[in-house]
Amino acid sequence: MTGREVQQVRSFNRFYTNLIGALDYGRHLYTPYTLTEARVLYEISHGHRVDAADLRSSLSLDAGYLSRLLTRFEEGGLITRGPSERDGRRQRIALTEHGRATADLLEERSRDSAGTLLKRLPGPDRNRLLESMTAIRELLGDTPEHPAPVLRLRDPEPGDLGWMVQRNAVLYAREYGFDLSYEALVARIVAEYAERYDPLWDRTWIAELGGERVGAVMCVRDGIEALPQETGGTPPSTARLRLLLVEPEARGRGVGQALVSACVGFAREAGYRELVLWTNSVLSAARVLYERAGFELTAEKPHRSFGRELVGQDWRLPL
Repeated sequence: MTGREVQQVRSFNRFYTNLIGALDYGRHLYTPYTLTEARVLYEISHGHRVDAADLRSSLSLDAGYLSRLLTRFEEGGLITRGPSERDGRRQRIALTEHGRATADLLEERSRDSAGTLLKRLPGPDRNRLLESMTAIRELLGDTPEHPAPVLRLRDPEPGDLGWMVQRNAVLYAREYGFDLSYEALVARIVAEYAERYDPLWDRTWIAELGGERVGAVMCVRDGIEALPQETGGTPPSTARLRLLLVEPEARGRGVGQALVSACVGFAREAGYRELVLWTNSVLSAARVLYERAGFELTAEKPHRSFGRELVGQDWRLPL
């Protein structure tokens, strides 16, 4: 460790606290609450059976300071305090109706502030930022009291295909500026899958983290309209990976890699000779996943689609 390294950490701390308005948080979010007060309200609103001792421990706050802060909250009609159901020696903290409304307002303004920050960046840079934030937390020992959410891939359930259309449309509009024609394309792909689905050759996976949907991908026959039985029983030789999606908050956690690996594994087991996909060069994070899985870029062609000037790419993986 060098003095220069220490200075870099301190410089980053000064930059980031200024960026999020930590020193004047109330004015930053147009509220009368400091950053500490807002954080305590957040913990109370998102906790279950919150005790004062739990708040003191989880936020590393001085007991006297926390007590004074809670007293101000109580006098302001934001919280109620009473004996804990678990231990009569502890104080149970609960939000009043006014406190809940205040916490919700702070949450909304905090989300808007973070969203404004992210909107400055194009999609690839946004992905780099979120992955770097995850890396900082992991390297500096961010070990939550609860275990990390478990990643699970499952078959689609009623409503999941509609969710895929909605999330693709929202994220690609937000991150790459795609227009409604992209949503129309995704809707056609999903409808075709549902209408022509054959479990021998087609598969969709929904990725969940902690029970929440965070990603999806499809593996289908290339030229799905030609069913094997309609071509003399000849098995299809080429599979196509389609509609890979990972929610921003789940990126950098192995979701995309797991989805691509599942698609490759299924294609091999089904007896396909190759797996192909079409994407656009602006999707740089996805390109990294494809390269890691062994895909090779076979062709590129400029085109105008979805309201953008793009470069389409064909990728192929021999199986």
